[in-house]
Amino acid sequence: MDKHNVAIVGLGGMGSGHAKWLTAEKRANLVGTYDIDPARQDYARSMGYRTYESLADVLADESVEIVLIATPNHLHKDIAILAMRAGKNVICEKPATVGCAELAEVIKVSKETGKLFVVHQNRRWDEGYLVMKQLYREKALGEVFNIESRVLGGRGIPGDWRGKKEFGGGMLYDWGVHLIDQMLQLTDEKIKKIYCQCTHVTNKEVDDGFKLLLTFASGMTAHIEVGTCNFISLPMWYMAGDQGTAIIGFWDMEGKVVKLHSWEDKDAKPIEAASGLTKTMAPRDGNSVEELPIPRIQSNPREYYANVFDYLEGKADILVKNEQVMRVLRVIELALESAAKNQALDFE
Repeated sequence: MDKHNVAIVGLGGMGSGHAKWLTAEKRANLVGTYDIDPARQDYARSMGYRTYESLADVLADESVEIVLIATPNHLHKDIAILAMRAGKNVICEKPATVGCAELAEVIKVSKETGKLFVVHQNRRWDEGYLVMKQLYREKALGEVFNIESRVLGGRGIPGDWRGKKEFGGGMLYDWGVHLIDQMLQLTDEKIKKIYCQCTHVTNKEVDDGFKLLLTFASGMTAHIEVGTCNFISLPMWYMAGDQGTAIIGFWDMEGKVVKLHSWEDKDAKPIEAASGLTKTMAPRDGNSVEELPIPRIQSNPREYYANVFDYLEGKADILVKNEQVMRVLRVIELALESAAKNQALDFE
């Protein structure tokens, strides 16, 4: 079986992760790595990886079929264009580029050269997302009217390049690009409105968190949230439909599905709630709803590489399409504009 020769440019957290994963892939051959940081070059050699002395050396190596870009965001466009013009296919870490205009340049070169440019949207293989997508597509909760997706942490924005605007930092480009991509893969609905609020608790230069509200053509809403100064987390996923609700708490997939038996059983006895009585908010009992465990879906994020290799061998279509990536970047651009203007914007 022929292997696909891959060289990695950028050996930080994600780059070293790719190196580990690719060395375990039977159809991949990690031919070498390059990083501008001498300490990372030393690390690569300590791991037994071949190191290149420059980007030019990577691109001059005729044995390299795929260049995997895992550098800070602002470098993605230029490296991708140079690699494709050097005859290499490109796997690029998310976000593809900082903005739609840059991505349009990259796509143009991809078409001109006939070389693949594909973004590593690996969180399409997250189990929580896959479960919620299944529940939504199967209408297990009836007609869904709201979906919430969030990731909350308490360590502040990372202290590296992610905190600098000139490097394409900020949480919309870091985590938002994942959660937005998941939401737009979960539903086929068109976006009608976008409203976003960004936070700057730990970083004044870029967003260290955000709350993004998408309103779709049917009126369904999606609340996407990322925070880096939260010491108590809210559920990662919460989906509400007219026939049920589903919740997933965290990465451990703890959660449940509650399904309604019938809307005809509306009557309830009032309960004491703090200083007053309420009938409206009285909880339903087991006679009118059924509680079920969250379904589980086995997934393997290494399938991403398999799809790229299959595409290059003419066996499959590419899963992460550039037009999908462009739509996500357009949402991010409008979200930043919405936050700056503090107003809802139409999605064009």
